[in-house]
Amino acid sequence: MPVLSAAHEAFRARVRDILGEIVTPNADIWEEQRRIPTTAWKALGDRGLLNLPHKGPEFLESAIFCEEVGRTGYSGIRSAICVPYMALWYLQQYGSPEQRRDYLEPAQRGEKVAALAISEPNAGSNLARLATQALLDADTQKYRLTGTKTTVTNGMVADFAVAVVSTSPTVSGLAGASVMIADLDDDNAVRRTIEEPLGYRATGLATLHFDGLAVPAGNLLGPRGRALPQLMRGLDFERLIVGILALGSATYTVDLLGAHIRTHMIGDTPLSGYQSVRHCFAELNGQLALVRQYAYWAARQHSLGCLDTFTAATLKIKATELEFEAAVACLHYYGARGYEQNSIPARLYRDAVSAPFTGGTNELLKDLAFEAGGA
Repeated sequence: MPVLSAAHEAFRARVRDILGEIVTPNADIWEEQRRIPTTAWKALGDRGLLNLPHKGPEFLESAIFCEEVGRTGYSGIRSAICVPYMALWYLQQYGSPEQRRDYLEPAQRGEKVAALAISEPNAGSNLARLATQALLDADTQKYRLTGTKTTVTNGMVADFAVAVVSTSPTVSGLAGASVMIADLDDDNAVRRTIEEPLGYRATGLATLHFDGLAVPAGNLLGPRGRALPQLMRGLDFERLIVGILALGSATYTVDLLGAHIRTHMIGDTPLSGYQSVRHCFAELNGQLALVRQYAYWAARQHSLGCLDTFTAATLKIKATELEFEAAVACLHYYGARGYEQNSIPARLYRDAVSAPFTGGTNELLKDLAFEAGGA
């Protein structure tokens, strides 16, 4: 029995139409502006695309949406739109009714933008060195948040961040950490844009500096000191989404390459007339078919509540490696035109370079997959 039904494919067509109306015509402008504007968030919210489920049978629609966002061919836009979806997972799982009312629901309507603030200058894939600290003031019942979070997607535009911080004065790293909601519209939350990123240019990428930012005790997501088990589940979900997004980007790239090698002529012969070119494309197309099957199997597992670390890590590794491999081939076979700064192959390559270290480096994930695979 196929994972996706006719109804799912009808939903895909609807998503593609909406993205073609709201996103694709404006994508180059947003890349230049380094962010998605407020009006676009509201437009996506009004069309119901920011209110997709994080679990259950309906999650397959969310997977389709993520693939189609990736398939726009703009990885900065895919990240800007779907990282908030990852951040809202924590609110769906652990949020109180008040937190859902004040943060989750406005974000789903496109009225607020969420960021996910986990990485730090000295704690990227290795969160054992987490240094950002939030200590509770017993008199005011507010935490004072101090530290730095870096490479924060939508950091320049977000209204709030789901942040992982140390809340213990005595226990360092994740063992004493919590997940909390930090409002960013405050003088004690300083945003610094990351100038001229190599790729992912529409993400509003920023470093966030917290200098005693007041966070109400009621903004903790779940119990204090429970960040580790929350992240173990949350990062598996994040890697599933990153893998599906990369699948979309790889599909766009392989489709672009396929059209190019059939139409670009070397003398009287199309590129596809050369065996080495055909073999390269066949290999990429075959890998793409395998990754797509695995991605939707993984999405199905998640919808049943059965996603595991091995599956999430393996999908993220294979999909992002394929995305990069396809981008390199596309750049190569476009020749001199592909090496122009503003060409599509150049953009795909710039974006694909960073894919293997988003959501945890692939080297780290291979260790996790080794351990989780029972070897």
